[in-house]
Amino acid sequence: MTRIVCRQLAPTLGDLPGNHRQILRVIEEETSAGTDVLVLPELVTSGYVFETVDEVDACAITPHDPLVSEWAAAIRGGSVVILGFAERGEDGLFYNGAMLLDAGGVLATYRKAHLWDDEKRFFTPGSQPPPVVETRFGRIGFMVCYDFEFPEFPRRCALEGAELIAVPTNWPLVRRPEGERPPEWHLAQAAARVNRVVIACCDRTGTERGQQWTEGTAIFDQYGWLASAASSSAGALADAEGAEHRAEYEADLAATRDKSFNPNNDLFGDRRPELYL
Repeated sequence: MTRIVCRQLAPTLGDLPGNHRQILRVIEEETSAGTDVLVLPELVTSGYVFETVDEVDACAITPHDPLVSEWAAAIRGGSVVILGFAERGEDGLFYNGAMLLDAGGVLATYRKAHLWDDEKRFFTPGSQPPPVVETRFGRIGFMVCYDFEFPEFPRRCALEGAELIAVPTNWPLVRRPEGERPPEWHLAQAAARVNRVVIACCDRTGTERGQQWTEGTAIFDQYGWLASAASSSAGALADAEGAEHRAEYEADLAATRDKSFNPNNDLFGDRRPELYL
């Protein structure tokens, strides 16, 4: 069994050193306590609601930054960590990035391909699909927030053998009818069910320049059921300001390889790609 934890944090906008200390603390806490796969939010190194390119420039890093080496050195027990960061590209451009690392360093990076709203003012969209990485726990795919709303991305990861899809995210709080769960949860449930994969979405908390967040961190099993939610009132509009809640789930990732519903139906075997756009 693989212990997956999503830790819902509140990064401080523009405070790279402070956010680094928070990331380091959480990596040490979780991996020392036996977490196998730790997922942290989108842009957890920098915060999200930028107003100028200079603000991005002040806290953007590369995957080779010494801070990343410190995160890797803090990992215990063979764990892996997925987190979002503001990336300074070798081309001089900025990307909304994510990385997967273990104690040996960075295993893979990804640049968000589908940019949301004002992100387009500061970041360049990535040009590569989400990676799927072989780890000691299984095959892990990862992408960032709005990417997940395009079903082709989780499907692509699943077809490439992903058993777990990790999604660092910053879900802006949206109005919804009383009693309804976050709309992003429905997307995650559907993607988990139709691809027979575990999906771990790590949201953030803490109001930033007036922007509230859904605080909807959740893990869904491969059948599409909610396995764990970080909010103390799962599905509530918002939680306590800055609360560091967590979602945790013990997953049998090997079980996701079975895509059959019954002897006559298989999720992937029944596909008719020649009929799809």
